Amino acid sequence: MMDHVVELPAQLRWGIDLGVTGQATDRPVVLLGMGGSAMAATVAGLATTGSAPIIVHRSYGLPGWAEEAAAVVVAVSYSGNTEEVLSGVDAALSAHLDVSIVASGGRLAEIASERSIPIVPVPAGLQPRAGVGYQTAAVARVLEAFGSIADAIGQLAEAADVVDGLLGNGDGPAIEQGTTVAKGLDNRTTIIYGGYGVGSTAAYRWKTQLNENAKVPAYVGVVPEMNHNELEGWRGPAAARFAIVYLTDEHDHPRILRRMELSAATIPVAATATVASSGAGPIARFFSLAVVGDVASVAVAENAGTDPMPVDILEGFKTTLRKENH
Repeated sequence: MMDHVVELPAQLRWGIDLGVTGQATDRPVVLLGMGGSAMAATVAGLATTGSAPIIVHRSYGLPGWAEEAAAVVVAVSYSGNTEEVLSGVDAALSAHLDVSIVASGGRLAEIASERSIPIVPVPAGLQPRAGVGYQTAAVARVLEAFGSIADAIGQLAEAADVVDGLLGNGDGPAIEQGTTVAKGLDNRTTIIYGGYGVGSTAAYRWKTQLNENAKVPAYVGVVPEMNHNELEGWRGPAAARFAIVYLTDEHDHPRILRRMELSAATIPVAATATVASSGAGPIARFFSLAVVGDVASVAVAENAGTDPMPVDILEGFKTTLRKENH
């Protein structure tokens, strides 16, 4: 898994040479995805500058307004077999909506071939969370073709350079910080707080990486919302069982940054850490935060003697669902 983390800059650069064609649109764009694929869609969506609304739909079917709005649908599924995404594609095709696909194969690739639907094939053979760079790059280039991102190539190149600098030759600052942060997360449930946008999206990546790599619960809170409710819940001795990571982004509103400082001073948790973003564009800033969490999740797994690669519970759950559908 650490090898996959180190491959991230190369995955982002892979998207620079993609030949993606499309027509600019002012219609809403619905990005269908779950898990790591939805994460990639969300990250690419951070970089949008066009006038068309961009919605990430993490469920079955389509949003109720999609057909009436003649939305453009982009289905993102690393395996190509995600049942929620497939149901959305079925609904989109039934409604005669324009569909594009990002997948490594599976049923989505078959549909693309059968229906002459544009597809960006991403390299196969990875677990979806380990291919987030490929998927982010592919979705960013698709959105660029729609006129929703002004310079996807430049943003991907910057993100790759930023992450390269953070990883170094396996001993860069992201490796050092992620490994150090992991020590405070051992034997604790982690809460990750970030400001709305880049920070909260990176916080969700931290959560899911801790879930899948370290096999532990983890949760996310968004600043400033958590200051209006969750903050009151940090009372009593239970707080000692938790660790908190604050993700700060220099583009956060100054009051959000101040709220995180005050939150850290208010919440009585012994194990806390702060990770700050770097880079100019939102894709670079996201990955500068996320890569530290990727390293930390693997380090937590290693500290516990856990193999981060298999996701047996998730696979067993999917198998049960498939059997029920037949």
